[in-house]
Amino acid sequence: MDTTPRWLNDSEQRAWRAWIASSQLLLDRLSRDIHAQHGLTMADYEILVRLSESADHRVRMSELADRTLASRSRLSHQIDRMEKRGFVLREQCTDDKRGQFAVLTETGWQTLVAAAPDHVESVRTHLVDVLSPAEFAALGVACEKILGGLHE
Repeated sequence: MDTTPRWLNDSEQRAWRAWIASSQLLLDRLSRDIHAQHGLTMADYEILVRLSESADHRVRMSELADRTLASRSRLSHQIDRMEKRGFVLREQCTDDKRGQFAVLTETGWQTLVAAAPDHVESVRTHLVDVLSPAEFAALGVACEKILGGLHE
């Protein structure tokens, strides 16, 4: 069995480092923009979006952790902070006394409605409009392929 490392060639190394830098810088820029404009973190925004897309604007905490790629502990702390700001509230699950729902409040909804256009504009400015439509479509295909491999 060959145990020789499969090193990246120069082209692969450039692409890999560009991916790391661009993904980190893009998330940082989007985070700074939404914080400056609306006082939200990206985690706040993602949770508001996920709750807004769910029936009755509520999601079981364990499911919300999965959807937002957060640990249950981290999500719980995030929900604590958002609850203090009036964006969400917690409700006990009637069928499972140990489980809880995160529920979007009217304040959370209004915050999302105000922030969404600015966030989308930030995404357009720093990602979508930088690429041609074909490049953006190819990026989407590549990212879906990567996600598929990571979920297997």
